[in-house]
Amino acid sequence: QVQIVESGGGTVQPGGSLRLSCAASGGLFATYTMGWYRQAPGKQREFVAVVDSGARSNYADSVKGRFTISRGNARNTVYLQMDSLKPEDTGVYFCNVPYGLMNYWGQGTQVTVSS
Repeated sequence: QVQIVESGGGTVQPGGSLRLSCAASGGLFATYTMGWYRQAPGKQREFVAVVDSGARSNYADSVKGRFTISRGNARNTVYLQMDSLKPEDTGVYFCNVPYGLMNYWGQGTQVTVSS
């Protein structure tokens, strides 16, 4: 059974940094993409970043140059380094792993950027 678990959220002041982690278990994820989405209060979930099995990455325009996605050596983990955080980055961040015929999501981790 595939499980996705995120961690690393919290509250930070504008301009600060956070690092999110996501660990996938119950499958073989080395050849699959892993990504991050977020959902702000009252808004739809939106794409943040994705990394494929070859470490190629893609980012939403709103986070380019500030966020960095990477995979762990075990290939079943993905990280999101978030720098120069802005209040508009506030939301619940979800890890996403399309695996086989299913699209798996974690439970989400809250990120709040506020002074």
